[in-house]
Amino acid sequence: MRKMFKSSTLVAAAILTGAVNVASATELEVTHWWTSGGEANAVGELAKAFDATGHKWVDGAIAGSGGVARPIIISRIIGGEPMGATQLNHGRQAEELIEAGLLLDLTDVAEAEGWRDVIYPPNLLDACTVDGRVYCAPVNIHSAQWLWLSHDAYESSGVAVPSNWDEFVAAGPALRANGIVPLAQGQQGWQTGLTFGVLATALVSEDAWYAVNRDKDASVAGGAEYARVWNAFDDARKMAIGSNVGDWNLATNLVITGKAGGQIHGDWAQGEFSVAGSVAGTDYSCLPGLGEREILDTGGDAFYFPAQDDADVEAAQKELAALLVSPPVQVAFNLKKGSLPIRGDIDMSTANDCMQKGLKILAGGNVVPSGDILLSADTNNQVNELMNTFWSDLYMSPADAQAKYAKIIASAD
Repeated sequence: MRKMFKSSTLVAAAILTGAVNVASATELEVTHWWTSGGEANAVGELAKAFDATGHKWVDGAIAGSGGVARPIIISRIIGGEPMGATQLNHGRQAEELIEAGLLLDLTDVAEAEGWRDVIYPPNLLDACTVDGRVYCAPVNIHSAQWLWLSHDAYESSGVAVPSNWDEFVAAGPALRANGIVPLAQGQQGWQTGLTFGVLATALVSEDAWYAVNRDKDASVAGGAEYARVWNAFDDARKMAIGSNVGDWNLATNLVITGKAGGQIHGDWAQGEFSVAGSVAGTDYSCLPGLGEREILDTGGDAFYFPAQDDADVEAAQKELAALLVSPPVQVAFNLKKGSLPIRGDIDMSTANDCMQKGLKILAGGNVVPSGDILLSADTNNQVNELMNTFWSDLYMSPADAQAKYAKIIASAD
């Protein structure tokens, strides 16, 4: 097998010089679900960098959320129609594919590139590692722990821009009276689950959060700290009444245009603000941890490479894996995506105010892993189903929903 993998230093040099090795050119279809304006700009940076090596990025964007795309991606891999590379999230989504031997082992790339020394926090690489072998290349850190706020919405309603969750809830009636939806929320199940996860991370102690998500402690899930989360979730669903949009980026646009006060959503929303020409700190504000505690969860995206019986394809896959983690690609991609880089040794001085907040929190180590990394797909599905039911059924009380939640955690794997 010809080994055509280059180190990230050589890859970076090829990008800067425009070097092309035509003889080794290989097309790789890359599937992902990055289709909004900001996301498309970001994925364009990856494609440009890979094409500069002499290979060809064949874009396989799948419209819709990850919940739509993942079954399609997994079905193709299992069904014998693998792509060259695919986006998935950090966590346990690829466990069965790895166990079935359907994904390329990237351990040699990780060791040659020193990923263990540069990827931060380490749990990002741990999430790619099964039985000591590395099966994915982390590309960013996406934290859901953000509340995005429209300055116009609050100024026109005669109230100050909130600085924390309680102030956000308290300002809701003034916005509603002004014809503005207090909370923009896309009507998709995964967004509802995201909102609950953000509230839980921000409003309970770290010990309580780990007790539920890592230790599966049903008594804590049904206890007083999590009661605050369910009551806040109740406030959120009432504040979102009238937010009649589906996709997350449409909800973000309500904030950008001042038609909604805020949105609880991940840092990828920054890409939409950027495309719209909005300026952080001037047109909008961002509150990490809902302004309650400066903390981030460290989920995000990673690329997996389906195993294929072709030496040239495997070599190109490994070259792309190294490229994704390389410093120049990390800078270019994450500045466009609004996400944080997965390595701490690169210059992000041109990042906007909101990204700088995230970088500071990350550097301080005040992070927790994304909840969906710690819970199995089955448990996540049960939790999300409960969230969706509660969100749409205003007659279900927070106490009843919390009791159901505690039962799910009690049997979680």
